[in-house]
Amino acid sequence: MSAIQVRDVPQHIYRLLVEQASSERRSLAQQVVTVLVRGLAVEVDAKRRRGALLRSLRASEYAAAGRLSDAAKLIRADRRR
Repeated sequence: MSAIQVRDVPQHIYRLLVEQASSERRSLAQQVVTVLVRGLAVEVDAKRRRGALLRSLRASEYAAAGRLSDAAKLIRADRRR
C-alpha cells in the first residue's frame, strides 16, 4: 500500500481526526483513510471493485460481439512459448 505524508495540518483538524479515531477505535492513519474515502466517494473494497469491473466487461460491446478471449486459452498459449 502507498504512503503519504501531510504537513501543516491545522491543529483543530488534527484534534478532530484524533478524537474521531479514538471514538471509532481506529488508528489516526485508519481514520484519515476513512475520511478520504468518504470525501472522495470511492470504493476501497478490492473484491467489490473487481466485481464491478467484471460486470462492466460482460456488459460491454466486446463481450456482446464475442470478441473477448478466454483467459485460460491465452495463458496456455503463453506457457507453450
